Amino acid sequence: MKKVLIINGGQDFGHSGGKYNQTIAENTLDILKDFANTEVEITHISEGYDENEEVKKFVWADYIIYHTPIWWFQLPNGFKKYIDEVFTAGHAKGIYMSDGRTLDHPEVNYGTGGMLGGRKYMVTTSWNAPETAFTLPGEFFNQTSVDNGPLFGFHKMNAFVSLEKMESFHFHDVEKNADIVRDMNAYRNHLTTVFEKELKPQLT
Repeated sequence: MKKVLIINGGQDFGHSGGKYNQTIAENTLDILKDFANTEVEITHISEGYDENEEVKKFVWADYIIYHTPIWWFQLPNGFKKYIDEVFTAGHAKGIYMSDGRTLDHPEVNYGTGGMLGGRKYMVTTSWNAPETAFTLPGEFFNQTSVDNGPLFGFHKMNAFVSLEKMESFHFHDVEKNADIVRDMNAYRNHLTTVFEKELKPQLT
């Protein structure tokens, strides 16, 4: 039995009602039901949480799936607060022990003190920006991908606690050119492919 923690970082703020990421989370739950050998927990950050219980969920999980919108090129404030509180509460309790360095050699081994080794994570993001803003010459992100650009720090955060990255999925142009059916079908295919590969030893 493999255990999956879904974290829905969508929230109601300004002109965002959090519905898009709610839909993504519901599709994730639906796909994972097809894998009989999985157990799933979900946290909707906007509904409140206990940071110590969330620490236990991270330690419990084999896979963490984050769903988040991107606001002003960063995580939304509620999701960032969640990370700050939960990861801090997880010090020496299963998320991280230290930054990995020693007093004898403080110049090396930074970022090697995580405690979540053997676990993996996936992130989905939703953007107003079209995909071409990241891929076309002369466009806004200078041909820098979401993962290597705006999410660089997010991925390093997960590496710091020893989580291994799975392939991300990014939803683009969700305000001006959204196609929910198309986008969810693409995401469902992505998630199915990833987890068929991850769980193949258990399925045979």
